[in-house]
Amino acid sequence: MVKKTGSIVIREDGKVIDGWDITGDITVEADNVTIRNTRVRGQTDYWGILQREGFSGLKVEDSEIFGNGKQRTQFGILNQGKMITVRRVDIHTISNGILTDQGLVEDSYVHDPKYYSGDHTDMIMSTGTAAAGTSLIIRHNTVINTLDQTGAIALFQDFGVTRNVTVEGNLLAGGGWSLYAGAGVKGKSSNIKVIDNVFSRRVWPKGGTAGPVSYWDSDGPGNVWRGNTWESGGASVLAAD
Repeated sequence: MVKKTGSIVIREDGKVIDGWDITGDITVEADNVTIRNTRVRGQTDYWGILQREGFSGLKVEDSEIFGNGKQRTQFGILNQGKMITVRRVDIHTISNGILTDQGLVEDSYVHDPKYYSGDHTDMIMSTGTAAAGTSLIIRHNTVINTLDQTGAIALFQDFGVTRNVTVEGNLLAGGGWSLYAGAGVKGKSSNIKVIDNVFSRRVWPKGGTAGPVSYWDSDGPGNVWRGNTWESGGASVLAAD
């Protein structure tokens, strides 16, 4: 692997980073950048990888992103731009794993966060509305928040109504609630599909310390809750649990 240190800024469209070992962070200010087979040791109070607003098409694949466990790395992957793909990525020892409102997160392992004073800790998080013409798909991931807050997957309405999100075929455990399902004060969530996920009691007896799921709009237009079960025994997890 090619060793790098410090803050690296990518400004070349279509740039491919392959086989880097970075102590620092990567900021992407270009379109259609690919980062693969790369290890990122994030810096204090920063991110491992950031796609800036105004850019799109970042792919992060077959990589590992983590903090040192002594100083906070706030985000593993932070997306301020438009589309992003995160595939087969191991993210751990950070405050928040992935933050994006749109794109694809699949086949990844997001786990074992590190708490620092004042943190709200989530493994995969959205805080607003998917950009026009896009959606957020979270599928086939193992997402384990070993803390008692906040969530494994968290769909929040901090900056807009939650819409057009699919959460499918994931293994979820831990947090206060393992899944925050998109309801909020800004409006009725819509087109939220929570399908065939497995909720685990391996961190807390109720899934999260409070339970498996909260903030679900059962009457939201296009919202679907189907096939979600407990890891042990396969009993159904209901949206009202």
